[in-house]
Amino acid sequence: MNGRKKIISFLIMGAIFAALPVSSFAKELNKEQVDYVSLGDSLAAGQTPYRQLGDGYADYLVDRFEQSNYHVDLTKFGVSGFKTANVINQLMTNENGIQEAIKQAEVVTLDIGANDLLTSLTQIQQDPAQAKVTLESIKKNLYVILDKIGKLNPNANVYVMGYYHPFPHLPEDQQEALSPLLDALNQTIQAVSQASNATFVPTEKVIEKQEKDYIPNPHDIHLSSDGYQAVAKEFWKAIMNY
Repeated sequence: MNGRKKIISFLIMGAIFAALPVSSFAKELNKEQVDYVSLGDSLAAGQTPYRQLGDGYADYLVDRFEQSNYHVDLTKFGVSGFKTANVINQLMTNENGIQEAIKQAEVVTLDIGANDLLTSLTQIQQDPAQAKVTLESIKKNLYVILDKIGKLNPNANVYVMGYYHPFPHLPEDQQEALSPLLDALNQTIQAVSQASNATFVPTEKVIEKQEKDYIPNPHDIHLSSDGYQAVAKEFWKAIMNY
C-alpha cells in the first residue's frame, strides 16, 4: 500500500464512530396485507446495467412476499442519482405523498449514501481528509432520514441496505484503493441503522460470490436481474429473521 492509500485508510477509520451494538427486533407481520414503501437511489428505483428502469430488489422482494401468501402494496420512491439530502427533501416536503405512504407501511426499505460518496471520489483522491467530511455528512443525514421515518411510523419495520462493491471490472490496484472507502460507508450505515432501531441488511458478500455476473456491464455499477434477486433474498432473510 502506497503512502496516499495509507493516509486515506487511516482517515477513513478515524471517521467511523464508535457505536455500541443495538439489537433491532423486527416487529412481527400479523396481517396478510402488507404496505411496503421503498426509498433510495437507483437501486431502489430498479435501474439496470444499461441505463433503463426495470424490476429492482423491491419488486423481487414483493415476489417473495407473495410466494408466502402475503398481499403486498408496493410504493416506490427511489430515484436514480439520489443522495441522502434528496431523501431528506422528499420526507420533509411530503413529495408525492411520501409521508402518508410511510404512515401506512408495515415495511420500509432504504438504500442511500453511495452517490454521496461516489460524487466525492475526485475530491477525496486529491485531499484524503475529505473522506471524513463526506462520511460525517452521510452519517448526519442518515440519522435525519431514519428519525423522520420513525416519527412518521414508529411501528414500521425499517430495513437499510449495505452496499456491495460496485467495481469488479477495475484493475486490482484501483479496487484496493476504493475498498476502504466502501467498507467505511457500510460501517457508517450499519452503525446509524443500529442506533436508530432499523435493521441493517448487508449485500456485499452475496454479490461478491458472482460479482461479474451480477454487475455485468464494466462501465456501469448497477445489478442484473439476478443480482437484484440476490439482494431481495437478503432483505427477505432479514424480514423473516433467518
